[in-house]
Amino acid sequence: QTITGSGTLTLGTSGETVSFASGVTGLNYPAFEAYKTSNQTLTDVILTKVQFETESFDTDNCYDNSTNYRFTPTVAGKYFVYTEVLTDAQTASNLNNQKLFIYKNGSEYKETINEFLSNPIRQTQINAIATIDMNGSSDYLEIYIILDTSNGSSGVVEGTVLYPKATIFGAYRIGT
Repeated sequence: QTITGSGTLTLGTSGETVSFASGVTGLNYPAFEAYKTSNQTLTDVILTKVQFETESFDTDNCYDNSTNYRFTPTVAGKYFVYTEVLTDAQTASNLNNQKLFIYKNGSEYKETINEFLSNPIRQTQINAIATIDMNGSSDYLEIYIILDTSNGSSGVVEGTVLYPKATIFGAYRIGT
C-alpha cells in the first residue's frame, strides 16, 4: 500500500515475512569474494592472472576458483568490483613498480599502478575498484598483475597464513 505523511515505517515483526512488489529483487546478488591461500610466483615484467583459489562466499556459484579463476555473473546489471593484491619482490629494495588490472572478457578494463623507481621497496599491496556493466550470460572478469623488479628476479603474490586474506577479489550487483 502507498504510505503518506512522515514518520517511521516498520516492516514485519519477528517471525514474519516481508514481500516486495513485482520487479524488486535482492540487487546485491550474485555476489562473491575469493582470496589466495598459497603464494603464486610472478615472473619479472610478465602479465600474470592472479589465481584466487578459495571462496569466502559465492551466492550464485558464479566464480570459478579452480580452472579459469573468473567471475561470470548470471544476472545482468552493474557490478561493484574490487581487488587487492599483496606482492613481494623477495629482496629488499627490489620492487620498482607493480600494475594491477581488472580484465573484462579478456581485455583490460581498469589499471592501477604503484611506482617506486626512485626508492624501490620489497613488499606492498595494490588495489583496484570499478563499476562494470555485465550482460548476465557471457561477460566475465579476471584479475591480472605485473611485477617489475630492479634485478629481473621473480616475485610472488602473497597468499600464506602469515597474510590471511591480503589478496582478494570480489564483486556484487548494485543495480540494473
